[in-house]
Amino acid sequence: MLRREGRTLFKPVELEIELFCRGLRVDPSCDVDTDGRRIARTRAGLGSGLELVLPSPRKKIWVNVPVLEAFAAKSPFLLMKTARGYVLCDSRQGDHYPVEIPEEPVWYSWKTSSGVEMSRVGILQGTYLGIYVSNACLYWNLPASPACAFCTTGRNVGTAEESKKKVEDVIEVAKAAREESGSIFTHLNTGYHFEDRDDLELVHGLRQCEPFVKRLRAEVGGFIGVQAVPVPRRKFNEYDDLIAAGVDHLSFCYEFEDPAYFAKLCPGKEMTLGQNAFFEAMEYTSKKLGQGKVSGEIIAGLEPLEATKRGIDRIVDAGAFPTVCIFRPTIGSALESTPPPKPDEMREVFAYLWNAVLRASLPVGILPGIQVSLVVQPEEAADLVPPTFSSRLYETKLTALRALAKPYVAWKLRPKGGRVAAV
Repeated sequence: MLRREGRTLFKPVELEIELFCRGLRVDPSCDVDTDGRRIARTRAGLGSGLELVLPSPRKKIWVNVPVLEAFAAKSPFLLMKTARGYVLCDSRQGDHYPVEIPEEPVWYSWKTSSGVEMSRVGILQGTYLGIYVSNACLYWNLPASPACAFCTTGRNVGTAEESKKKVEDVIEVAKAAREESGSIFTHLNTGYHFEDRDDLELVHGLRQCEPFVKRLRAEVGGFIGVQAVPVPRRKFNEYDDLIAAGVDHLSFCYEFEDPAYFAKLCPGKEMTLGQNAFFEAMEYTSKKLGQGKVSGEIIAGLEPLEATKRGIDRIVDAGAFPTVCIFRPTIGSALESTPPPKPDEMREVFAYLWNAVLRASLPVGILPGIQVSLVVQPEEAADLVPPTFSSRLYETKLTALRALAKPYVAWKLRPKGGRVAAV
């Protein structure tokens, strides 16, 4: 924390964590409906808040802040509009923090050639384009509805967004996001869509994503990520096919390290996959894609902190980097009434996360044009830990890698079809 006139101020990353855990209230002086991006309850629901940007000496920090959930009504943070712009007021000490409200992209209201409003195909979450490509996760339709307790995909897909996206619509939206918003990363995700039987003709997540990846690589360029449930080991050739199609990043959401929490809160994943399947897939794809290109995603704030820390280490040991989401009790989920975690505990988790990526010397934050508003990114957590010789050396390495990556980024932005998309 920083000191000012005898008071304690939050560092940008600390303020980010506070906002994830406490949400904020919106003062009547604000015009966020016209000044900012719409609150979009799409995909699993994690991005169902107000997009803000926090100034920071390192880089601007994007954060999707809860405002509609019940706990946010009790937040000490009040968003106000002044003559100088938007500020966050912390009612506990009266401190004010300047913030930016990013404008809604003009293309949100455009329609694709098939007549679909583009925001029903994909939206920006930070600076990247997020698209749920398929029908709602099958866990919502299986007997006993074993959907993950924190997820609202079954309520959002087909309501707040199109139930199944057409490849052509996705390409048009990705081009609009690139040309109008400068987005260089398109992230595709899908839920559970198959059973472990070779005689089923149901096309599951990886195969559903493959045609999108091929067209994005050929016609849009940039970086392409896919998040899907792991396939059985005998089908790992499907990861090879997806990599050959042009995917740059793969992520695996196993959610909880503690087996009891995994089974209780992710009953569908426990029943059909099991925890180990996620790590087999992580290890395989990490070797194929290389460091920094595969992530394991977990949720902090429900299971014991020590279990989350073990999960961070386990992901790093699998050759992936940890993406840690602070639990959000999304409206319409089974955990809607569960309180969010305490900020002090989350600071402890993210300090541990920074030390873990430092220890493994993982290349994090190399592509500064990709900012994620749904999570605290590993490089943002550096300010939670006192600098050491090792951390300074590591950050020097990251700075060098960012410089070296510029020609690579320029090359990746060129679609295989030969046209250069705008940035």
